[in-house]
Amino acid sequence: MSEFVAPPTSVAVAFHSGYGHTAVLAEAVRRGAVDVGADATLVPVNTITDEQWQQLDDADAIVFGSPTYMGSASAAFHSFAEATSRRFAEGRWADKLAAGFTNSASKAGDKSSTLAFFATFAAQHRMLWVSLGLAPGWNSTTASENDLNRLGFWGGAGAQTPLDGGVDTVHTADVTTAEHLGARVARQAALVAAGRSAVSVTA
Repeated sequence: MSEFVAPPTSVAVAFHSGYGHTAVLAEAVRRGAVDVGADATLVPVNTITDEQWQQLDDADAIVFGSPTYMGSASAAFHSFAEATSRRFAEGRWADKLAAGFTNSASKAGDKSSTLAFFATFAAQHRMLWVSLGLAPGWNSTTASENDLNRLGFWGGAGAQTPLDGGVDTVHTADVTTAEHLGARVARQAALVAAGRSAVSVTA
């Protein structure tokens, strides 16, 4: 019997970045997905094209990303979310996987509010949420700020970058955590696609 090979999966990273920090994380999410064999693409939502809307419709998973401004996602991301209303009504993204990441200048910064917004947005689209899947780092005397998930988030990837820092100041551990999220989403998408293929073969 030949070994079953899971079909290739596609991951789209739909994000807004105000000053470039979130874009660094978006690229890390994309890179993590590619590293485990997925096709992955970046979709900046403030300049989204018809072709990129189609990429979102065709993707197996969509990872949402935005800076946290005033306790939620940016206005540009909210505009994108509202622009998906027809897709919501038609259930076009139903049963796709979804995940999220965010960045703020403060270590807490109410990032959980943004991740909760992403999760609710995904639920409205009848998507399936993928958590970060990491234990918290940097929470003991023997831990380090270089740990994965150094800020201790569960619902998605949270990052902290100094308010006055350039894109080169995005913390290495936050970048690696974002790569982990991309890889986790891609692996879960492959498992779901393999299960669906197996069911269709035996049906």
